[in-house]
Amino acid sequence: MKTTRPASRRRPTSEQEYLTAEDAGDMEHEERGPLRRCAVTRVRLPKEEMVRFVISPDRVVIPDLSARLPGRGIWLSARADVLETARTRGAFARAARGRVVIHPDLTHLVEDGLLRRMMDVAGLARRAGQIVCGFAKVREWVVGGRAGLVIQAADGSPDERKRVLSGARDLPVAVVPTASGLGAAFGRDHVVHAAMLHGELARRFRIESERFAGLSGRASPNSAERSAGRCEQAGT
Repeated sequence: MKTTRPASRRRPTSEQEYLTAEDAGDMEHEERGPLRRCAVTRVRLPKEEMVRFVISPDRVVIPDLSARLPGRGIWLSARADVLETARTRGAFARAARGRVVIHPDLTHLVEDGLLRRMMDVAGLARRAGQIVCGFAKVREWVVGGRAGLVIQAADGSPDERKRVLSGARDLPVAVVPTASGLGAAFGRDHVVHAAMLHGELARRFRIESERFAGLSGRASPNSAERSAGRCEQAGT
């Protein structure tokens, strides 16, 4: 009696073949569109509200804060609880389809990287003459309508922080952890208040500050402004 050998299962020849048709479609859509799907929550959000990670050749999870490194990215919502879930419950390994190495201080690496990016933008604004610091100058810009963004140190006087914003409730505010950190961008030991002109640099600083606020667990002063319609539930 002739026996029939079972047909061997063809080995996938590319990453795309490991994915379901739905996942493959999502990858193509996400690479071309303005939204990315979080590997933990499965919610799509604008890239500016997320952090991208890539896997290095030696399988180490690397934060890609500029979203420019080569390779398929793993996107996470810029939230402390999401990053902790991804770190402790295998989300990186599942998304990477294999073993990965996660730095024990990954959260701090991301926070420090975002702070550096914020200070880099502040430095660019300083060289371009688009930022001032000090209560009097910031207050002048706020009252005169020149300020597109106010930056404040979290360890500054709460009363002074409120006073400098008096009468400007709708003005975007970014908060950095310390006055010494903000002062470094100006070559000073201590700066509590700064203001940036309307424009691209102010927009970039605000994006980084929003991501930092989410990942560090600090409430953003502008979080109420975010519209629920900006995010799209996965599968809708």
